[in-house]
Amino acid sequence: MGKKIVITGVTRGLGRALAEEFIRLGHTVSGCGRGSGIIDLRFEHGAPHSFEVVDVSNATKVGIWAAKTLNFGEAPDILINNAAVINTPSPLWEVPPDEFASLVSINIAGVANVIHEFVPSMVAARKGVIVNISSTWGRSVSPKFAPYCASKWAIEGLTHALAKELPAGMAAIPLDPGSIDTDMLRIVLAEGAADCAKAESWAKVAAPFILQLGPKDNGQSLSVDGFIN
Repeated sequence: MGKKIVITGVTRGLGRALAEEFIRLGHTVSGCGRGSGIIDLRFEHGAPHSFEVVDVSNATKVGIWAAKTLNFGEAPDILINNAAVINTPSPLWEVPPDEFASLVSINIAGVANVIHEFVPSMVAARKGVIVNISSTWGRSVSPKFAPYCASKWAIEGLTHALAKELPAGMAAIPLDPGSIDTDMLRIVLAEGAADCAKAESWAKVAAPFILQLGPKDNGQSLSVDGFIN
């Protein structure tokens, strides 16, 4: 029997690749994103799948999306917080305050907004897995990307704390996807990102990996095997 999976940031990169792979494997995906790719997903994948334009940093809009999504059926089996942005490479003291604030509102507050709206239904059912996409830079650092590093370190801490709050039978996991050729990685590595694995290849390993996660993994910082550089 297929699982109900909710994913943020599905318009491109890892989120898009995961959504496509989960659907190919026979699961039902409800996703959100900010780009025009939502329209493409709607055309390609009709009901029971659903895709909405949502800015996760806007708590009200996340609430409306969640209410609509949960109205379609029971609580999700898997919730994947994937939506994130990266800062323009720059020393921390040169990062504009509005850019820093915007990154935090998406990468940290956005995750909290989605958890606030979806996790109560999962707790009530006493089942489900929350996967918060972290980063190698959630466990290390790099110059010129202090805001992004800070946000992913926050995701690690937030997820570990959440794991201690969940009832038995559930799990919260920070997941490092590894270095994958996405638009975000190209901001970091420029053309060097082309040497990394493609998102579609990554998803063929990551989707089955995520599907097998459960209570035994609660609170563990995990990585997708084979894609850590």
